[in-house]
Amino acid sequence: VPPKEQTRIEKQKAMTLEEMLADLPAVCDRGTKINSKGYKESWNGYKLHLDTADGQIPITPLLTSASLHDSQPAIPLATMTSKRITNLYDLMDSAYDCEEIKGYSRTLGHVPIVDLNRRRGKKKSFDPDEKKRYNERTTVERVFGRLKDEFGGRMIRVRGSTKVMAHLMFGILALTADQLLKFVQ
Repeated sequence: VPPKEQTRIEKQKAMTLEEMLADLPAVCDRGTKINSKGYKESWNGYKLHLDTADGQIPITPLLTSASLHDSQPAIPLATMTSKRITNLYDLMDSAYDCEEIKGYSRTLGHVPIVDLNRRRGKKKSFDPDEKKRYNERTTVERVFGRLKDEFGGRMIRVRGSTKVMAHLMFGILALTADQLLKFVQ
């Protein structure tokens, strides 16, 4: 029996950041997901992955192909974020429930708080402190909502990953400035 080929996440543990980023696809293709009402949604284009800090401040953006699963850029994203800021926790939903991602988070000195994927068995309950911290994960959802609704991230009319990322970065820059101004007031 030939040996099982390593998954992208398993390979990423031995790669440099540049190798991880080069391994992620960034071509325009078709993405599909099931929305909150249980209906399948599809789109052509790209997918933006974000790390955010408390206060809805975007820290690290990463643009990939729309078909890429959310868990695939988790390790490169955590690596880039750890080089920019000091953070203590990595908060992730059930799509990131993978021992390799949690282990990598621990090697960075972070505490991974990851919701259990239902396919992996019985739902784990967080202790009260972890639960309170996990509820802060919704800040990234609010950042995505504001980026789409207020800062031009919903309908992008340019072609190519470089132009799409530039368009999104202008929106992220404006969103970050808006959030920082809220702290000053």
